[in-house]
Amino acid sequence: MATESATRTDTAEPGLRRSRVAALWKLPALAVRRLGWGVADQMISSLTNFAVSIYVVRTLGAVQFGVFSLAYVTYSFALNASRGLSTDPLMVRYSATNPATWRRAVARCTGTAAVVGFVTGACAIAAAAVMRGTAGSGFLALGLTLPGLMLQDSWRYSFFALGRGHLAFFNDLLWGATLVPALVLLHRTGHADVFWFILAWGATAGIAAAIGPLQAHVVPKLPGISEWLSKHRDLGTRYLVEGTASSVSAQLRVYSIGLILGLAAVGYVQAANTLTGPMQVLFLGMLLTTIPEAARVLRRSPRHMPVFCGLVSGGLAVAGVAWGVVLLLALPKGLGSWLLGATWRPTYPLVVPQTLYTVGLGASLGALVGLHALAAARRSVRAMLAGAVVFVVFSLAGAFAGGAVGTVSGAAVAAWVGALINWWQFRAGWRDYRNSTASG
Repeated sequence: MATESATRTDTAEPGLRRSRVAALWKLPALAVRRLGWGVADQMISSLTNFAVSIYVVRTLGAVQFGVFSLAYVTYSFALNASRGLSTDPLMVRYSATNPATWRRAVARCTGTAAVVGFVTGACAIAAAAVMRGTAGSGFLALGLTLPGLMLQDSWRYSFFALGRGHLAFFNDLLWGATLVPALVLLHRTGHADVFWFILAWGATAGIAAAIGPLQAHVVPKLPGISEWLSKHRDLGTRYLVEGTASSVSAQLRVYSIGLILGLAAVGYVQAANTLTGPMQVLFLGMLLTTIPEAARVLRRSPRHMPVFCGLVSGGLAVAGVAWGVVLLLALPKGLGSWLLGATWRPTYPLVVPQTLYTVGLGASLGALVGLHALAAARRSVRAMLAGAVVFVVFSLAGAFAGGAVGTVSGAAVAAWVGALINWWQFRAGWRDYRNSTASG
């Protein structure tokens, strides 16, 4: 009997070791797959916005593109508010949970996003009544479509929280597939103005949002907003401040540039930002997947957390440098004229400072991912608020001192200061985490 037992143990242990090794090998493969879906999804989402931006600047010129830019940063403000209250807590607390728990959470999360869309949409329509003219029509179109835009974005994050990025990808693909014929129709029917472009962009997002419940088998629960906000007030309130601080700083910068330098300068600055669209695709795509991935690393192998965050920042910074070199070389050889038309020449001097700004954002992203995975909302808010203040001050100082080039250069300096702040807060948050686990 002893011999038989030993034989079973000897034969079982190699098999057990092999199964553990196989499981360990599967983890990186699964992570790469999830990251791949994140980048692919963000590529579709950002290319949708990129296509509208390029179409507007080529068709309507710098002034109306400046109006579109004002509407877009307002949309970004609403989006960050929605994410802070709805999808950010979902990503931190419901990543890789079981489907039943996920569905209950998502019903309330998406309902919260829709309510945020209705509230911010009403505010945009009220602003349109005050503005009137071209700016007013742009904000009217935005206000009418914000509920669908917020709901569509919440489906994307919900799918990634469950590790099903392919569903988010197909939802964004549907948005892009309906937007293209809508833009073509506007061009052929002569409705080439900022109101119709924004309306088409937002309405097609609403179509994709309506498909989300069919994919998820979940219906947004609008009355569930109070329960959701109450349950996650420790994270949601801070993430709301964090997200809106970033958006408010961007809005203040754009509005101030318009007042100081004129709408044409706003168009040039936003055109330079549009040229770095592929990096925004990569950055936002990585955020979609690296936050839940970092949460998994923290649960399975906490000591690898700083290395993971450092690799995220290092890889994105290198990618930002590479893309800046591509722009510097390719824009004078025809790419600039093809993308921006006559606007490319006054935009070209902004490429170098815009690249430095983009690389600085990439360098800070790993720390932001780590802070969210640690649920260190208080520290991430501090970092974001400090970075937002620095961004506005340096951008406006640059605008007064050096025009469009100066404001982008100021933003670049601010991005690197923000990176230092983020990593300082992450280091402190990591120390807090280790102390709490050691004492627990």
